[in-house]
Amino acid sequence: MKSVVTCDMEGVIETINEDGIKLFGYSKEELVGKKRVSLFSPGEIVIQNVGMWLSNAIKHGEHNTKTYFLNKEGKKLNARIRITPTFARGKNNLQTGYCGVTVPIEEEVVVPIKLTTKFIKWAFAITRGGFTSASLFPIFAVAAFLAGTGNGLFSPLALVLCLLGIFFLHLSSNIYNDYFDVKDGTDEANTEYFNAGLNSKVLEGAQLSGGSRSIELGLITLEGTKSLARNMLIGAFLTASVLMYVSYLTTGSLSNAKNVAIIGLIGLFLGYFYTARPIRLASRRGLGEIAIFLAFGPLLTLGTLFAISTNTIELFSIDFYNVMYLGIPLGLLTTNILYINQFPDTNSDAKTGKNHLVVTLGKKAARWGYLLILLAAFGSSYFLLDIFNSSIDNFNSNVYLIGTGILFIYGLYIFTRVFKLYESRELINSNLNTIYLQIFFGLFYALILNNFFI
Repeated sequence: MKSVVTCDMEGVIETINEDGIKLFGYSKEELVGKKRVSLFSPGEIVIQNVGMWLSNAIKHGEHNTKTYFLNKEGKKLNARIRITPTFARGKNNLQTGYCGVTVPIEEEVVVPIKLTTKFIKWAFAITRGGFTSASLFPIFAVAAFLAGTGNGLFSPLALVLCLLGIFFLHLSSNIYNDYFDVKDGTDEANTEYFNAGLNSKVLEGAQLSGGSRSIELGLITLEGTKSLARNMLIGAFLTASVLMYVSYLTTGSLSNAKNVAIIGLIGLFLGYFYTARPIRLASRRGLGEIAIFLAFGPLLTLGTLFAISTNTIELFSIDFYNVMYLGIPLGLLTTNILYINQFPDTNSDAKTGKNHLVVTLGKKAARWGYLLILLAAFGSSYFLLDIFNSSIDNFNSNVYLIGTGILFIYGLYIFTRVFKLYESRELINSNLNTIYLQIFFGLFYALILNNFFI
């Protein structure tokens, strides 16, 4: 018996022969154009080995190894596999995918799982921890702004606790979103999601859309996902409690701590009910996008100000408004990450009632939404110039304008690719670049606002 499976560059199965159907137990209709070849391997092997196998196949023309697979019933299949790259019209043209030839063997195959793989499994694959940069950079930006406006305006201990608490809260939201999307059938219906694969060294193998796929890969169960989300939420509550106590000791008042609690609960509400019923903000034609903007923008920067400040912050004071405005461009750029990730998920989301803006507008019209969010982000960053000049001594306006100008041009380049490739799988590079843009922008703010971070 010799199974022959071909797939595209993202692993979506294109063909499977009769031996493959017999070996793995799936029908052709279940697999072709719908499932990824990762379906056949245990999740930890996918994380640890598959990327390396594919890289070797590209580099050397083929990769041969022994491994084991799981059929539809979960039965272990010991096998020898040969992976080769495939090309549309010969090796002189661009690679279009891979071909895997699998032969069952009697030998018992054991694939040792490294400790680093287990760490990656929990820290990145299941929790999507790599995307916490979207919530951590705004915190650094607020700390940099306070450091730039004067000495001793924020508590380093409170800053560390704030980072930890937001980290736990973000992970909890990610995992709860996975839980509810799987429970509602949204992820099961999604066969067009984007995985970074080998397209990015920084985010290699990361899920860009369609959830983490951790349950599908067998990395965790549905109930295990719910339990982990609850544990992350408990971690966030405990950290927030310590943070509020530190704030009270630092300021001698409960005012800041009270506002931290209020903003934290609003953020929790938005994160939990982004996919949770009965509210399910992601399905309410724009409310999900507004929720992401608020949670990763003005609410996050305001909450950080109250959490780390050594002074009592008055509501609607100059400091209050300045930091709220600081969160606007950061929140908008994070919203664009969510927005572009909706493009590959549109068909499946529409089927399951997840009526976000791209579903509502349609992909063609929704292209302009990306540009509008981008223009709003950089337009608001320009208007922050007056705040920075009046608040920060020796603020370098020219460096700020040049830096934001370069990032804006980068954003416009991404938009031109979105405009052309909105229906294509090549859009994946624009999804990656949108993430990079948010990271570069957040890092630039953390550095330009004060040299404390250099």
